[in-house]
Amino acid sequence: MENWITRIVALLCAAGSSSLFWTFGVFVVKPWREGRLLTLDWAELQIIGGSLLLGLVVAWGALHIFALADRQGNPKIYATIRAALVFASIAAMIGGTLWVQARIT
Repeated sequence: MENWITRIVALLCAAGSSSLFWTFGVFVVKPWREGRLLTLDWAELQIIGGSLLLGLVVAWGALHIFALADRQGNPKIYATIRAALVFASIAAMIGGTLWVQARIT
């Protein structure tokens, strides 16, 4: 029972990190399309950098919480969860980017 509670908490953290990565994808589109990613103003840098860094930190925390539940007892499941979290994070970034691009055009 403890492992399931730990997995649920880790899953909530992973969902939060995916939403932060989606937010990164949403806000990076406009400066990227205008070709000014290296000349962002302070507000854009806070939004884009903050969502990316916080997403990485929360995903890292989710992996550590998953490790508490599965690293020792189920290493194959833990490896699968790690790969799925990386895939979901990249998919969330791409999804946010595509969502905005469909609305900006």
